[in-house]
Amino acid sequence: MFRNIYDTDVTTFSPAGRLHQVEYAMEAVKQGSAAVGVASKEYVVIASLKRSSGDLASYQQKVFQLDKHVGMASSGLISDARLLGQWMRNECMNHRFVYNSGIITQRLVTKVADKCQALTIKDTWRPYGVGLLVAGYDETGAHLFQTEPSGIYLEFKAHAIGARAQSAKTYLEKHFATFDDLSFDDLIRHALEALKAASPNKLTSRNVTLGFVGKDKEFTIIEGDDVRPYVFQVTQADDEDENEEDKKKDIFKRPEEQKTETEQTGSNEDNMSTD
Repeated sequence: MFRNIYDTDVTTFSPAGRLHQVEYAMEAVKQGSAAVGVASKEYVVIASLKRSSGDLASYQQKVFQLDKHVGMASSGLISDARLLGQWMRNECMNHRFVYNSGIITQRLVTKVADKCQALTIKDTWRPYGVGLLVAGYDETGAHLFQTEPSGIYLEFKAHAIGARAQSAKTYLEKHFATFDDLSFDDLIRHALEALKAASPNKLTSRNVTLGFVGKDKEFTIIEGDDVRPYVFQVTQADDEDENEEDKKKDIFKRPEEQKTETEQTGSNEDNMSTD
């Protein structure tokens, strides 16, 4: 994509009938780290990859709780995701204060989609450069919705957004027919398998966040050590972060210590050969 005379503001249509700034915002979603959502009759699970700007930086939060029964995962500009998440959280609190009950998931998604669409018709603002996967469980059942910067929202049984999302969608398309009657643990496994297909790196407890909600479960976010057993089921390998810590210790050893260890290893090999 490149700059042209029709992308100076969001209200200018190109001769082909396109709004380039809206398309740029949707491209930002495709550049974000992947997020996956799967739903059964009783549970919804969302999983997201976390990115870090460097070895010395922390990971960006990608999954947010909005209310006891609803949460979301995002892909795109995280600053926009936090802003929309705070707005949705306020909507949930207002509804609970007035009606003494949780807001219907589709009603919340409709409101945030209208908010996103409003910025596509104002030349003084830019569209939100973030896509959302909203997971909720209410009196109508379990629901998984996706929103786009254009204001479109759709409900899915399973979906993926972000970079390399097509690889995750390919996996989900092969298995989604069995999701309705799956157990909670199997649903998590499928979500992580799809996320694994979209990840350029190995899944670890540091770069994966899970969120889930269901019939007998409030929306819960698990990460770090809590998510390690689920990741192990998918990767069938120990968490590589433990090895990374050992590597870091080796890097920060003094040259004299490394030389001493090398000499000791060599002497041990000589003794073994003599025997």
